[in-house]
Amino acid sequence: MGDNVKGLAILGSTGSIGTQTLDVVRAFPDDLRVVALAARRSLELLEKQVEEFRPRLVSCHGTSEEKAFLASNGCVDCSMDEIVRDPEVDLVVTATAGDVALGPTFTAINAGRDIALANKETVVMAGAMVTSRAREMGVQLLPLDSEPNAIWQCIRGEDKKISRLMITASGGAFRDTPLEKLADVSPEQALKHPTWSMGAKITVDSATMMNKAFEVIEARWLFDVPWEDIEVVVHPQSIIHSMVDFVDGSVKAQLSPPDMHLPIQYALFYPNRVYNENIRRFNPTETGTLTFEEFDHERYPCFSQALDYAKRGGTWPAALSGADDTAVELFLTKKIGFLEIAKVIREALARHHNIEDPSLQDIVAAGEWGRNQVRKVVEG
Repeated sequence: MGDNVKGLAILGSTGSIGTQTLDVVRAFPDDLRVVALAARRSLELLEKQVEEFRPRLVSCHGTSEEKAFLASNGCVDCSMDEIVRDPEVDLVVTATAGDVALGPTFTAINAGRDIALANKETVVMAGAMVTSRAREMGVQLLPLDSEPNAIWQCIRGEDKKISRLMITASGGAFRDTPLEKLADVSPEQALKHPTWSMGAKITVDSATMMNKAFEVIEARWLFDVPWEDIEVVVHPQSIIHSMVDFVDGSVKAQLSPPDMHLPIQYALFYPNRVYNENIRRFNPTETGTLTFEEFDHERYPCFSQALDYAKRGGTWPAALSGADDTAVELFLTKKIGFLEIAKVIREALARHHNIEDPSLQDIVAAGEWGRNQVRKVVEG
């Protein structure tokens, strides 16, 4: 791309993060250009995105008839690996759910493309591998997720003398639900997040706090901070997204209304900050009191369980990620109850045979094993 225009490839363009990324692109047509879009489903929305942003490359699932709109709009149908290697792509936005972007992310890194990373599973499943390879290739991993993005902003310009990272958590849809009633909560209730508007999978993960465990794993690898120096605190207002406590006792925090447009924009324009009239501003007098609560491990068994598997290394984190995918899917389709999510993951992973020094293929296979094993546990 030209010096003043950044070429984007957006993997997962029809999801929550993908559509909000396109909102930012829409606000800066002279600075950002969509070179490629990728989506697995939601072809009707993808067609509208293609018509508006006119990407040259598109990757999607569907029949020849369903993909007919691509040719009619002058697009080339190709794989995500072909997309991320394209010379016009300056930045790859990984906004997919699950591990579908894992392979293309490594392809992009090997091609020298910077990554705006919203896909947690990439770092959860292959944190050591992906961060090591990015360093080797001189590639930047730019976190889009609000919590690691906040940490990234707080440590910018610092000398990395960090005492601890404090990741905030809203507490999810059931933070105030009596423990004895959690067995009976419904998927519809779980999807009513108190402060954020997100996709179904991540909203359920927020209710179980699996999502927060994944963010601790992200922080461990993205910022090279020991496990024991990463804490989680419940912050119901979701205004402070993370805090960094430095060795001298100074604490820096990043504050903003719960809206993903700001962290997305920060990553797309890094290292510059730009004004966008569409982004909500923090108003302390309107916001009022900010409160914090101690993390309740009894309420969120998925959290401690997930970190235990993650700290084991090898293929454990990949198996965990896959198992969670299926467990959440089964809860959303009312095959299991809310409290059974942690139980079926634990029962499935009890059968896992770890590979200590896995290849990328081993990691992908472990994720698939985790998905299948949870289904076997539930089906008996």
